[in-house]
Amino acid sequence: MTAFLKVEAISKRFGGLRAVDNVEFAVQAGELVSLIGPNGAGKTTLFNLLTGQLAPTSGKVLFEGRDISRLAPDRRARLGFGRTFQISQTLASMTVLENGMVGAFLHHRSIAAAADRAAEALEMVGLRARAGHRASNLTLGERRRLEVARALAMDPRIVLLDEVMAGLNQTEVREIIDLVLRLNGAGLTFLVIEHNLKVVRAFSRRVLVLNRGALLAEGDAEAVLNDPAVIEAYIGGRRG
Repeated sequence: MTAFLKVEAISKRFGGLRAVDNVEFAVQAGELVSLIGPNGAGKTTLFNLLTGQLAPTSGKVLFEGRDISRLAPDRRARLGFGRTFQISQTLASMTVLENGMVGAFLHHRSIAAAADRAAEALEMVGLRARAGHRASNLTLGERRRLEVARALAMDPRIVLLDEVMAGLNQTEVREIIDLVLRLNGAGLTFLVIEHNLKVVRAFSRRVLVLNRGALLAEGDAEAVLNDPAVIEAYIGGRRG
């Protein structure tokens, strides 16, 4: 069976630094996969290779069997890649609805159609009532949900979440966990960068571990998180 998303021996060098080192894995349609690792492990660089912000030094990214390694980010978005970013990309001077419309315009050219799709996405993340508010007035948790809504408005087939729960309180974290699990239960595929291991356990799905750019471990969440090599990498990374 052809993998939905497959990464083949992908590497990215910046001068003498190998930020991603010969990484291989596959994600099937409908999966929820967590990507973890200490700071500087290469997680966001890997996301950028998947979504086209960076081109690989070597290796391939395959989507439904098609090599998309050299496609621009907008081309990959049209194929079905949605993502959030580690640093908030909320457009603070625009309304919540207008932020959602930025994503919706990918497939909906008219203002009315884009507004309708954005409103649907806001409903999915619990922000429909805030549609007319300035994004600058949202709480951090609401801004994170807005970023997810903007990705959803793009009608994605896979969503890459880059530390979407960073800085949130426990209630807000629970809301995002419930949202992701609900969307995944409806069939949407997720690849999630997450530092909070309690969140990773809550997902209880397959986990990939990066360390120094290389794939250190892969498998069931509990097995991976109890792996001595993974524990050492995390402790060592946090000491550094």
